[in-house]
Amino acid sequence: MAEKRSGFFVKRAGPLALLQDAGRFGVRQLGVTQGGPVDLHAWAWANQLVGNAWGAAALEITFGGLQLVAEQDLTVAVAGADLSATLDDSPLPLWRTASVRKGQRLAFGSPANGLRAYLAVAGGFAAEPVLGSVACVAREGLGGFDGRGSRLAEGDSLPVWKTSGSGRETREAPDNERPDYRATAQLALLPGAQVGAFTGRSLYVAFNSEWRVDDRADRMGIRLTGPTLRCRIESLISEGISLGAIQVPPDGQPIALLNDRQTIGGYPRLGNLTPLAASRLAQCMPGQVVTLKAVAIEHALDEHRRFLRRFG
Repeated sequence: MAEKRSGFFVKRAGPLALLQDAGRFGVRQLGVTQGGPVDLHAWAWANQLVGNAWGAAALEITFGGLQLVAEQDLTVAVAGADLSATLDDSPLPLWRTASVRKGQRLAFGSPANGLRAYLAVAGGFAAEPVLGSVACVAREGLGGFDGRGSRLAEGDSLPVWKTSGSGRETREAPDNERPDYRATAQLALLPGAQVGAFTGRSLYVAFNSEWRVDDRADRMGIRLTGPTLRCRIESLISEGISLGAIQVPPDGQPIALLNDRQTIGGYPRLGNLTPLAASRLAQCMPGQVVTLKAVAIEHALDEHRRFLRRFG
């Protein structure tokens, strides 16, 4: 059985830092949502850089503000957004492994590029699964370090799993795997569901216009503002909602649903973002411009399979 050991002490919690593994699956019939990292790409890289297997729990840090003190020597990696991370006030390199000695302070400032950073530690953060996962979903009171969906709080101790590896090998992600989150994001979308019920004009502007990320955005979903989309469907029986589903409510402004989404919904759907497109959207700041690009299922599957093969 794996053994826990001390990891970090929370000196300052910041606005939102949550424990996330790959997510909670096989329970949506109970009304329980998926959870997991909203940026699957950055989460996966952070874990790989420290030698963790797929599914290991890492910290998802939104907006920064988190300060941690190491309770022993650790090997870590931070991938995803540039939240001005420092180690004892010196800049911490991103997308590569770093050694943290006992007593050193790891701090995250304000966003400089992107919105969410992922902190992985060799061995993975330690918590007991609830319904098969430690993914923290605050709304449902599930997962996290206490099993009740609690956010990090000042004074918390964050244990990690003991690892037999030395953890001293330096690893670094290639440049082409490090997105510039400030650039306009072109989001791959699989047309489907009720796409044929939208007007021709709506379909044209959906894929040939710029959309802006609204400030109404969280782990449940992100509203996009732009042209008004019209659908001929006036009523719809609620149906299951997948990660990346693009719902269009009566106001005609689409909503991309993310990891903490509801399990069913009754608005017509334009289609579905691919998992990597949903990840990219999750790093966009309010006001940032994105575009939608229709892709075929074969292309989307090939892209996702290549991504998963990279991480074993």
